[in-house]
Amino acid sequence: MKYEYTYRNTAADIWQLSMYYIYGSLVGVCNIIFTTAVFVLGIVRWNSSGLFFRFGVILGFCLFPLIQPVLIYWKARKQAAVINQDTKVSFDDWGIHIKQGEKCSEIKWEKIKRIAKKPNMILIFSDSTHGFVLTTRVLKEEKDEFYAYVVSKIKTGGKRTAS
Repeated sequence: MKYEYTYRNTAADIWQLSMYYIYGSLVGVCNIIFTTAVFVLGIVRWNSSGLFFRFGVILGFCLFPLIQPVLIYWKARKQAAVINQDTKVSFDDWGIHIKQGEKCSEIKWEKIKRIAKKPNMILIFSDSTHGFVLTTRVLKEEKDEFYAYVVSKIKTGGKRTAS
């Protein structure tokens, strides 16, 4: 079986990936606890507080649900602006074949460290920090079939198993 996709990650794709990792980690838990604590503190002390305290509560409450995502999107826009060529990636029984502009590379299935399935994307890691982001926009209706294929290749190391 062979899958082939040509795509270019957008700022929205990079932003969404960043948000998944922030709110799917201990940092995200801390963000939620901080925001909840500021909200509760604001409600409890609002009537007896001054203008400076109220401003701090509003700023603290908006920091993680509003300000942080906007700043992350600005960073994602800068990262996406650097991507000036489409990536063509194909997956077959041997492994992954990548072409971006004139650069070509190949990765055997044995070198793939892990696969992560998020609601709107599939991540394929070649090491702990590098990999491929394939969004639902790219995969379309093949998302579940493609995910099952890639997972089967990771488990078998690219080798065919007897059926």
